[in-house]
Amino acid sequence: MMLQKVFELFQFMFVVVLITYMINCIDYSVLFNEKETERHKVKLSDAMLPPAECVAALGGVDWLILILAGLFWIFRLFKFLCHLVQFWDIKLFFNTALKIEDSDLDNLTWHEVQKKIREVQSEIQMSINKEQLTELDIYHRILRFKNYMVAMMNKSLLPSTIQLPFLGNVVCLSQALRYNIGLILFWGPWSPFENNWHLREEFKRSSRRLELSKKLANQIFWVAVANIVLSPFIFLCQLMYFFFNYVDLIKKEPGTLGMRCWSQYGKLHLRHFNELDHELDARLTRAYRPAVKYMNSFSSPLLTVIARNVAFVCGGVASLIFLLAVYDEDVFQVQHVFTIFTIFGAASVISRSMIPDENMIWCPEQLLRNVLAHVHYLPASWRGYAHTSTVRDQFEQFFQLKAMYIMNELFSPFVAPFVLMFVLKPKALDLVDFFRHFTVDVVGVGDVCSFAQLDVRKHGNPDWQITNSAIEKDSNEAINTPVIENNQYTQGEHGKTELSLVHFTLTNPTWQMPPEARHFVQGIKRHALQDLNRQRGMLYGGGPPTMTNPMAQSLLSMESLGEQYQSIIHPILQTHNLSNSQQLGLSLTLGGLGSPPPVPPPTSAPHLPADHLQQFNVQSHYQYNSPTSFDFERMLQQNLTDGSTAPLRSTFLHDINENDDDENGGMGEAGASQIYTSSQAAGTFGGDPRTTMSFSTRGGMSKREGPAEGSRNGLLSSLYGESISSQPPSHEVTAADMCLSTLYLHELHHNHMRRRGGSLRTEAAQRQLWQRPHQQQSPSVVFPGSSVSGSTSAAAAASSSTSAAAERTPLLGSKKS
Repeated sequence: MMLQKVFELFQFMFVVVLITYMINCIDYSVLFNEKETERHKVKLSDAMLPPAECVAALGGVDWLILILAGLFWIFRLFKFLCHLVQFWDIKLFFNTALKIEDSDLDNLTWHEVQKKIREVQSEIQMSINKEQLTELDIYHRILRFKNYMVAMMNKSLLPSTIQLPFLGNVVCLSQALRYNIGLILFWGPWSPFENNWHLREEFKRSSRRLELSKKLANQIFWVAVANIVLSPFIFLCQLMYFFFNYVDLIKKEPGTLGMRCWSQYGKLHLRHFNELDHELDARLTRAYRPAVKYMNSFSSPLLTVIARNVAFVCGGVASLIFLLAVYDEDVFQVQHVFTIFTIFGAASVISRSMIPDENMIWCPEQLLRNVLAHVHYLPASWRGYAHTSTVRDQFEQFFQLKAMYIMNELFSPFVAPFVLMFVLKPKALDLVDFFRHFTVDVVGVGDVCSFAQLDVRKHGNPDWQITNSAIEKDSNEAINTPVIENNQYTQGEHGKTELSLVHFTLTNPTWQMPPEARHFVQGIKRHALQDLNRQRGMLYGGGPPTMTNPMAQSLLSMESLGEQYQSIIHPILQTHNLSNSQQLGLSLTLGGLGSPPPVPPPTSAPHLPADHLQQFNVQSHYQYNSPTSFDFERMLQQNLTDGSTAPLRSTFLHDINENDDDENGGMGEAGASQIYTSSQAAGTFGGDPRTTMSFSTRGGMSKREGPAEGSRNGLLSSLYGESISSQPPSHEVTAADMCLSTLYLHELHHNHMRRRGGSLRTEAAQRQLWQRPHQQQSPSVVFPGSSVSGSTSAAAAASSSTSAAAERTPLLGSKKS
């Protein structure tokens, strides 16, 4: 950490000195051999001016820039000295209190460090107000201000996108803007926080809200003015930073600008409450490949035609120059020939990268569900419209081209002041009210954002709750069932509170959940098991068929995430006598397409050995005709997969799996089949097949999410059953558990919104909306059931509120709220 800070100081000084020297101390007429000199070889020293002439060539503007750069460097040096003291304290804390040597840091996970911190608390009482620190306390101390940022973004208080002429809705949130927001709201000298852990008392009083809002608006105004004054200097620094970081890379690999990355808006919008940086990076890294494939599934015929012709012309010119240079290398000595060769070659490469593969077939809807499994937050209004350009443009705000990301950061010194002035300043009163309403004092921690407490009773969203008919009534739990005490203002949007709670319980399985959180998690697990039981009963002719079983749909979606996820799903299906995913997918389509029901198993079937039961399932699978939709799916599998011969495995469009490279330890398809076979050979799963699956472990121990022994509170643990839950799961199951839980909660939310009816758009309204994409709002506010989406009418909401309130029970228990 200190070495990085030292090199940052050196890099800034190096850039300033080098640019100044190149502008004022080089005689370019000699360097370019334009000056008449004696007939001898020009040396580099001939083009370099003496120091006296170099200093004399500096003008007033040059001296002003050097003085500003020097003052900024001194400021950074002062920060470096402050960080030096802080880093030294951290080193002593790790070495002395936690008994962790520097050489051991690379071999420890965050959860091992966290465990040591909790053990040390009981010995030396770091926090004098509490005997024991919980995992949530430690996360609050680290992520205090970031949780506020996530909550304000969730409630649409922070600027994220702006509407520009000809460009439409573009992302405006940049690192510079985030820095200014942090300066204004958190760590600046006039910010609402008087220190790192305490909100100023006047911000907790409603009587001073108007006065404080005017004061905050003035602070935002003067920060914007300071940004305008310093914008030329900041832009010059940004330009130099871009030049030294990207020019050489772009010269070697022009296609770099065509790559994609997660925008600052996407990182903040998709972040959970209480999610550390390495956890967010790992989650978005897993989503990168399906996100790239989803964006690549769109192609413009017009752009393709233009790109082909540009590549033809530029490639032809570059190839001709190359052939001439092969014949005589002196061709490159001609003025500007090498420049023309470089420019046309780069243009050819960039153009060819815009030409889609004509032999590739994509399934946008499935790809977007793969993205959802990892990023966890996508608007429900995108469901069924993944193939539209409107959804693609909105998702692009989360997942920008590298070129657009660079341009956004490069011109942020000019954009950020106006965003502060005209977007953030008018929300000063809302920001003051936000700090007053959503700040709680936690003993031993200080003031934190109440959303980060993960209280589903206070900040839960009713649209993300399970219906009463879906949960088994338990009289023991119903007595202490809390009632949701929130409204549209206090609830988290897009299921932020619920999904954040699930994520935190999976990555911190030893956390002692409060009763509301425990009832919430238990409600999900009970409902998932009931879904599988209903699906099994329907498969054996014990009930009416259903097309919207949330757990079955989630398991099918998990199949397309890769071989390692399939090795998790198949034992679940075997445990619940659903044999394989093909049979499960087939059972979802029965009843509506004229196919006869499956043959029910004999009464002794549940007592048959696993191999006999599987053989019966295979026979019953072929005793009826497959529906047309499933035949089409199998046809796609035959055309898109690598030709795996495993008889009972559904590859489910293997080409859209996120793992293009071999992450099975060199085994590939055959090796994955052997893994699945070995898990079957374990009998009734007395061993843990999850320990046999192979994952890519890029990133090392420091990037691991959750402890090595996994979580007992996860959805997978309950689905595997007692016979397998007694075995310690491998740490990679945590990521799979998060994916399945996310897909399942979204399925429950979708079914709940369908039952409400009044909060959903009709087909005609949907069709009319998608025909006018320019009126569509940004993805941060387009969400059915939310008052900010503008998609629900007051009459429809009023007509459905009574029945919805009577029907809905939160995931806290079985009593009606």
